Amino acid sequence: MNIAAAALQAIAAANPASTAPPPEAAADAARAAPTAPPEAVEAADKLKEGVAAQSQTAGAFLERLDGIALEVGQTRVSLLDALLVIIVIMLVIIIAMLINRFGHRLIRSLDRLDDTQKLLSEKILTIVVWAAAFFTGIDLLGIDLTALAFFGGAFGLAIGFGLQKTFGNLIAGIILLMDKSIKPGDVIAVADMAGNETFGQIRKIGIRAVSVTTRDQREYLIPNENLMINQVENWSYSSKKVRMQVHVGVSYNADMNVAEALMLKAASQCSRVLDTPPPTAWMSEYGDSSVNFVIHCWINDPEDGVGNVRSEVLKNLWWLFKEHGIEIPFPQRDINLRDNAQIKALIAALESRKQPDEPSAR
Repeated sequence: MNIAAAALQAIAAANPASTAPPPEAAADAARAAPTAPPEAVEAADKLKEGVAAQSQTAGAFLERLDGIALEVGQTRVSLLDALLVIIVIMLVIIIAMLINRFGHRLIRSLDRLDDTQKLLSEKILTIVVWAAAFFTGIDLLGIDLTALAFFGGAFGLAIGFGLQKTFGNLIAGIILLMDKSIKPGDVIAVADMAGNETFGQIRKIGIRAVSVTTRDQREYLIPNENLMINQVENWSYSSKKVRMQVHVGVSYNADMNVAEALMLKAASQCSRVLDTPPPTAWMSEYGDSSVNFVIHCWINDPEDGVGNVRSEVLKNLWWLFKEHGIEIPFPQRDINLRDNAQIKALIAALESRKQPDEPSAR
């Protein structure tokens, strides 16, 4: 028996693996052993290793920063992680802004592109630069995108419900620039909250809205989606020529041929009225007190206003009518009184007062 026991001990010493615990016991022991929570930012570990290899003092300082940490569930966020995230975000934003600004200047210097194409290229460049900056920052920080799956789903829901109009206006603005139906510099008709229609010039097409400035320096911000799905009166879509109307009334006793010739002369004397097509004067109706005409004249700079052109034409016509004796009549009314006893008594009393008084006796 002693010889057999000694033999067994010799065999065990020669093969120590045979005394190892079974795999199930090893797995249970590994699960029972405490494990450190994973780092939220993998770049922090690489930064500590690289700095510690170069300088022990700097490495110790980073270890202290990494020791101040907050554990949330299975994730550990240290002060070093927070500082590293802030620094990387600031650097990425600054670099993206510089690249975006340089790209805009480069696009604006291209003479082969018109203003609409330049604006569209700038917007596409902005979207690409900021998307690349986002993914570059994620890669530099070593953040696992699978950890953001929950937040990505919540962000998708936020886009679907809260930011639906914003993204719709973004896509609508890009479509408007691509088909060139609305572009900066165009003059369009707009209406205020009271329904009063005026016109304004498009100054800027933004991500969310189009900025339209009127002649009285009121700025309307119209959502891009409204301009795409609603009817828009664009005065300069295919041509900047605009025909404007000036209404004039003359007396029934006036010479209509002379009056019409003076109207055409007054319109042609205006500096902004085009010679081609020439101004025209049409008789529109027989009014209560005047014969009404409409002067049609063309301009090619509607962004400078139309009310000032109408005012200049009417001023010129005023002095021309004065020189040629053409009357601009006031409203006239005929009053008919019924024949009755009271009216006859009133007329008799008025006639008796008109008779000269007899000379008094001296």
